[in-house]
Amino acid sequence: MNDITDIRYGPLPADSPYVKPFRFHYTQNGKQKSWDLLKVHDSVSILIFNVTRQKLVFVKQFRPAVYHSILSRDGVEPGSIDMKKYPPEIGVTMELCAGIIDKPLSIAEIAREEVLEECGYDVAVERLEEIVSYRCDVGTSGAQLTLFYTEVTDADKVSTAGGGVGDEIIDVVEYDIDEARKLTTKGTVITSPPSFLFGLLWFLTNRAPKGV
Repeated sequence: MNDITDIRYGPLPADSPYVKPFRFHYTQNGKQKSWDLLKVHDSVSILIFNVTRQKLVFVKQFRPAVYHSILSRDGVEPGSIDMKKYPPEIGVTMELCAGIIDKPLSIAEIAREEVLEECGYDVAVERLEEIVSYRCDVGTSGAQLTLFYTEVTDADKVSTAGGGVGDEIIDVVEYDIDEARKLTTKGTVITSPPSFLFGLLWFLTNRAPKGV
C-alpha cells in the first residue's frame, strides 16, 4: 500500500466522474452572495461486527487528500517532498467499509457489494440494517451518507474477496471492542473521518455486548 512515488499535482479535468467544482450564486436578505461547491456522489458506509470473534472490521487505505493536507500545512511543494519526513503512512486512514452510489442499484445492494469487495464478507441485503442518513462536508458538497450495520461470521468470509477491486488497495483490520473504545477517549488523535467515529460511537452505545 505504501510504496508511493512520483507525487505531482495537476488541474482537475472537466470530465472527472467523481468531483465537479462550480460556483453557487444566490441572494440572501437582499445581499448577493456566492459559494464555491463540489458536486460529488452520495455514499454508503457499513459498520461490520464479526460475532464469531467479537471483532469490529475496519479498512485502511492511503488517502491523497489527507497526505496533501499535511504537506500543504507545512508548505511543502510536490517537487521537494522529503519522503523520510513525510512517509506515505501519514496519509493512511482507518475508516468504515464504504463506497459511492454510482450504480442503478438500491443503496442496500451497493452496501452489500462494498462489504464483499472491501472486506470479503458475503452477506444478504436483508442482513444490512439501515441506521441513519446524514449530510457530509456541508461547506463544500452537502452529499448524503447512509450508515448501515451488519453482523457477520467467519462462515461468511470469501477467501478470494476483500481488499478492494480494480486499482483499489485496501487493508482489512480488526479491533476488539476494548481496543475500539480507546479510539474515542479524550485526547486521542487518529487519522479517521467523522463518519468512522460516529459509526463507532453508535455501536458502543447501541450494540456493543454488555459488560465488554
